[in-house]
Amino acid sequence: MKVLVFGGTGFIGRNLCESLVLQGHGVRAFSLKPKCGHWPDIEGVAWTEGDFTCQSDVCEALHDVDAVFHLVSTTLPHTSNENPVKDLQDNVESTLRMMDCIVRMKERPKIIFVSSGGTVYGIPKLIPIPEDHPTDPICAYGVGKLAIEKYLYLYNKLHDLDYRILRLANPYGEHQPLFSGQGVIPVFLRKALSGEDLEIWGDGTVVRDYIYIGDAISAVSMVLKYEGDERIFNIGSGNGFSVNDIIGFIETILERKIICRYFPSRVFDVPSNVLDIRRAQTLLGWNPQVSLLNGLGRMADYVKKSLAS
Repeated sequence: MKVLVFGGTGFIGRNLCESLVLQGHGVRAFSLKPKCGHWPDIEGVAWTEGDFTCQSDVCEALHDVDAVFHLVSTTLPHTSNENPVKDLQDNVESTLRMMDCIVRMKERPKIIFVSSGGTVYGIPKLIPIPEDHPTDPICAYGVGKLAIEKYLYLYNKLHDLDYRILRLANPYGEHQPLFSGQGVIPVFLRKALSGEDLEIWGDGTVVRDYIYIGDAISAVSMVLKYEGDERIFNIGSGNGFSVNDIIGFIETILERKIICRYFPSRVFDVPSNVLDIRRAQTLLGWNPQVSLLNGLGRMADYVKKSLAS
């Protein structure tokens, strides 16, 4: 297939592009020019420079593709509440403009949207969280992701737009930024390997579902082939681990104790989030393969190499 990846230079996008090329797809990747000045070295990817908030850039990139992967986000969960209007304009409005481009096309590509399983549900009423759980996000990031999901549903009803949604847990792994502040695993590993103290918001008992990037990408790839009736899939490990668990695993891998400093909890951190992944297992034939301990070991090797380069 000929596929377009919006956000191809990001953490998930880069891993997805590598996987799609290996599967034999024709891959076009759309992104702002990287700050380093050059595109990722992935043979077989046609890089397209553009701004997702510019509709003409987006419409031009959509030409002659069979499927679109939407991975773009200009905000982070812990910063989105500071400027909800910007989050709405950059992400929801820009996605609507992309969808308007697609419905005007003679041959319409399928949209695969990577949403946020960690934020769209809000404070869970049961664990693990199924796809039909109430959606009451407590951060603007989650509200924006959910709004995009609802607009995809609307455009399917109004214009027969084909789409699938992956509500992704907390991914980690190779190519993940170490200094962006997103994701406790890259931040903790970077600081631990640099001899820095770890800063913990709350008492460390917050539970999350962490999924190794290779497992996440395999699910994204599988949904490309799915033609069934379901539109939304939870993608996670199906297991929950606390922040303190993560610290313990890192201490095991590094074979030494880590100094931690604890601070008051944050209002947008839900106490627990673990996804029910049975729908993806049953309908996509997908199962996560990498345990958290093994994935952390792989990530630790990546962080060591990154810090040494």
